[in-house]
Amino acid sequence: MASGLPLRHPAQGFNASQQLIKSDRGGMLTMSDDNVMMKQIVGTHAPDGREVDVKPLLHLVEDILKRATLQIDTSLTTSQAHAELEDKTHQINFVSMIDALTYTIDRISCEIAYKALSGTDAHATTLSIFNMLTSYSWDAKLVLTLAAFALNYGEFWLLAQIYSSNQLAKSMAILKQLPNIMEHSGTLKPRFQAINNLINIMMDVARCVVEFKDLPSSYISNEVPALSTAMAHIPTAVYWTMRSVVACAVQITGLTTMGLEFSVSTTEVWELSTLAHKLNNILEHLRKQLAACYHHIDEKRNVETFQMLKNLFEMIHIDNMKVLRALIYAKDDIQPLIDGSSKKRVHLDVLRRKNVLLLISGLDILNDELSILEQIYNESRQHGARLDSQYELVWVPIMDHSVQWSDTVNEKFKSMQSSMPWFTVYHPSVIEKPVIRFIKEVWHFRNKPILVVLDPQGKLVCPNALHMMWIWGSNAFPFTSLREESLWREETWRLELLVNGIDPVILNWIKEGKYIFLYGGDDIEWVRKFTNNARAVAQAAQIPLEMVYVGKSSKREKIRRLMTTITVEKLSYIWEDLTMIWFFWTRIESMLYSKIQLGKLDDHDPMMQEIKKLLSYDREGGWAVLSNGSNVVVNGHSTTILPTLVEYELWKDQVPVKGFDLALQDHHRTIHGISHPCCRFDFPMTMGRIPETMKCPECNRAMEKFSTFLCCHDEVIPDVLFQ
Repeated sequence: MASGLPLRHPAQGFNASQQLIKSDRGGMLTMSDDNVMMKQIVGTHAPDGREVDVKPLLHLVEDILKRATLQIDTSLTTSQAHAELEDKTHQINFVSMIDALTYTIDRISCEIAYKALSGTDAHATTLSIFNMLTSYSWDAKLVLTLAAFALNYGEFWLLAQIYSSNQLAKSMAILKQLPNIMEHSGTLKPRFQAINNLINIMMDVARCVVEFKDLPSSYISNEVPALSTAMAHIPTAVYWTMRSVVACAVQITGLTTMGLEFSVSTTEVWELSTLAHKLNNILEHLRKQLAACYHHIDEKRNVETFQMLKNLFEMIHIDNMKVLRALIYAKDDIQPLIDGSSKKRVHLDVLRRKNVLLLISGLDILNDELSILEQIYNESRQHGARLDSQYELVWVPIMDHSVQWSDTVNEKFKSMQSSMPWFTVYHPSVIEKPVIRFIKEVWHFRNKPILVVLDPQGKLVCPNALHMMWIWGSNAFPFTSLREESLWREETWRLELLVNGIDPVILNWIKEGKYIFLYGGDDIEWVRKFTNNARAVAQAAQIPLEMVYVGKSSKREKIRRLMTTITVEKLSYIWEDLTMIWFFWTRIESMLYSKIQLGKLDDHDPMMQEIKKLLSYDREGGWAVLSNGSNVVVNGHSTTILPTLVEYELWKDQVPVKGFDLALQDHHRTIHGISHPCCRFDFPMTMGRIPETMKCPECNRAMEKFSTFLCCHDEVIPDVLFQ
């Protein structure tokens, strides 16, 4: 059919098109002084202040150019295309905008077609378009020009796609020589690919320019270097994109006016590729500046959100929803929590007007911690209505947003989440950066888990109730700082304080009024001497004595081996479950933490002095605490308690006079006055609240402060205070 077409390619049209190509190519190669050229372009820019929202028009252009390809899809009908764009194009504002801009778009379209036929230089054609759009903003100039191009380019490909099945389109296609062009589409494919590639880059540049226009002025201004740099380059980006529009239009106009004779030269593909390369460089620069702008905006928004969070906790609220939304997830588009009992997604409303305990941690929370916490949580649920409705626990996983979310990390997170019976945040990414900053800076989170308590109105009532939870369990409800102080006032220095909730066997010994030695350390020779001498003294003094080894706060694997030896040699009773040993030391450390948090670390509190001694002795060798039933008789270091027992012959005569307890205390005090073991406390940097000063529990002097680096080699170390 193509051979019978009345092809029209008069010499004048052919020469004009060839002249356009030569002048366009020559212009690109000879006009190297971009400054002179851009000064000319900027000189045409005289915006009148009108604001044109070009995004809907850009979406329409995108749709046209996306469908206008060499790949003919006869299944795509105009009704389908209309349906897909209905939401965008049938809005009142959009329709009115199109009405206002149609005349301008038609003028540009005609200008491009006329200049393409007349052989006008590409720069001159582009400049004439700028002169037509002098009163518009840079983004509007670009989108209007792309719309004008889409009008002609879309018509070309619409006819190409439907002329075989539509008689009207077929007649119009013959006038434009489309059947002949499509018949030889194989030889034209490189050119169409070059056009499509250039169009894609043109659209990327347009989207980027429009994004700059839409940056929120409340968060960024031209004083920001990234934005000022981009604004200075946008005229250049707009110019070269519009010039690329002209180049693409020349190709299509040449084909429809001169047919295949226009395709004899292969240099046009090179021209289009050169433009694409130049535009791509411009695009990369703009994207780099845009990324910097978004980073600046994010930082400003993060600062604003951070301050909002601080202000939020200074306000009074009718319930806790506003606070929880700010901390966990502010929108309603997803269910941000998982119910630990049903494993189903739920909204934050399940926490409305309840006491909420936020368990904040990374993914390195210990199994020991989770095990004990779950035990306490489940026990509280067994009390029924008395406690069940009073508080809810929510795990808030904190992950650095810069850390790559790998399959391994995801599996670990899912495994932890599935093991928790309480509410959990659906995914760590739900927690925003400013919230993480707030948790770290205001709540002093340093990777070690904390348990933040909010009352039913969202008020912070305890910055970390984990210490209370470890010491008193659910009896510490409602986990406020006032409750914490009240519980301390009720406590006394007694053995139950150290072992409560851990081992009922010891509690039974206490009820039976037995003497009980709690002891620890990692020197097996000292353990042998201590247990043998303690047993000998008890037999000589005729007192009922039980001994239990409670290990150390560190060196887990070494302690495991030592426990095996104690069991084999039957030196004393031990806790076979290492979780019990971990919990014992965690509770002791929590007592110190609790006092630090309450600001009462160095109060003249005899009970706290004994707790501090015990923690210090653990770091400096072995130790032992002797109680008579509930009452603590002596708390001594290995260097003082063993000699006291070894020298029983020196003080045994005082036992009938003073009683065993006082006689042992007096002799231990004598030895302690000669041997002064150093006191030492190590606070890991992961602890949120490290005291500035600390007084020695032995002599009450201010202790010296050091920085320590510690490595325990290949042993598995529990994540506790002393590491």
